[in-house]
Amino acid sequence: MTLSTTLPPETIRITTDSHTEPFWAAARERRLVAPRCASCGTFRLPPSPFCPECQSQEVDWVALTGRARLFSFSVVRGLPGLAEIVLVPVVLELDGAPGVHLVSNLVGADPEAVKIGDEVEVDFVDIADGWVLPIFRAGPTTAVSE
Repeated sequence: MTLSTTLPPETIRITTDSHTEPFWAAARERRLVAPRCASCGTFRLPPSPFCPECQSQEVDWVALTGRARLFSFSVVRGLPGLAEIVLVPVVLELDGAPGVHLVSNLVGADPEAVKIGDEVEVDFVDIADGWVLPIFRAGPTTAVSE
């Protein structure tokens, strides 16, 4: 059985701007954060210059637990040049950030056992250019004993 993984870390590159930099800086410290409007309390991810509810530009970066539930997922088997790779891209509902969805990768899971609602937990992988990528690991129902 092949477990889900990420692309080879050295091939993953990101770009940042003033609105996303706090997310990536926290990831470098192996912390998961989400932006919340300092005026009305609405979470917004991906980060944006204006709150979609009240248009405020004020933002607080809130530390999250790192736990999440699968909202949606897909299984990708093989890519050009990486025929054996199995990816499980996921859309997650983050604990502590109501209404927020984050797109990430589920790693260490049996792709056949993954289902909507599965609980997962954040982990981090070093990627290109000194950045760190938040990924998620399967909970006990989708993980495989090693």
